[in-house]
Amino acid sequence: MAKKKGKSREKGGEKLRVSYTPKQQVLLARITEDVTEHLAAKPRRLAHSLSVAKTAERLAVAYGVDPFLARAAGLLHDWEKVCSVSEQLAHARELGIDLGVELELVHSVLHGMIAARVLPARYPELPPAVWHAIAVHTSASADMGPLDEVLFVADGIEPLRPDSPPIERLRALVGRASLDDLFWDSFVGGITYVLEGGRYLYPGTIDVYNALAARRAGRAHS
Repeated sequence: MAKKKGKSREKGGEKLRVSYTPKQQVLLARITEDVTEHLAAKPRRLAHSLSVAKTAERLAVAYGVDPFLARAAGLLHDWEKVCSVSEQLAHARELGIDLGVELELVHSVLHGMIAARVLPARYPELPPAVWHAIAVHTSASADMGPLDEVLFVADGIEPLRPDSPPIERLRALVGRASLDDLFWDSFVGGITYVLEGGRYLYPGTIDVYNALAARRAGRAHS
């Protein structure tokens, strides 16, 4: 059995210790190198991806989720963002992605869905859970698991995001609220942001909201 090596990372003023096997370390190094090269033309997107990866790793450790999968998902979640909106739309149509509305209206949720379809062939070592998390990291889904929730939240609160009252509130809840509650607040905050900006709300988001709300109500009454 391969011996895991521990790595120390900063968590505020503390050291965050995560242990990866040699194979995991090699794969993470390869993914990081690939992402750095792939997003080189978009340095802010690259910086965001690296920051999401670190944030997802920290959240995973805090909430008992696999930090290796969280870090890998964070690194790869915006892979398709190197492409223009028109290119993403073309890729989505080539892949047969159908959301029941004109794709132009929901282009902001397509990049994760596209990456989740094209990257498994490049990284067959990663399990389906990583691709599901990437696919729903913007749209969310009715069947969000812990890894999905970690990536969703990390994408919204990573430290390079400009401070705002909603984001600062979410950051303050880390470790204090449950992962489900942290995700719920992040998800609802995203919907509020879309509505307040007068932007188009993907109808599927309403279905996801209702499914998650019904589940939370059921837990509250159980």
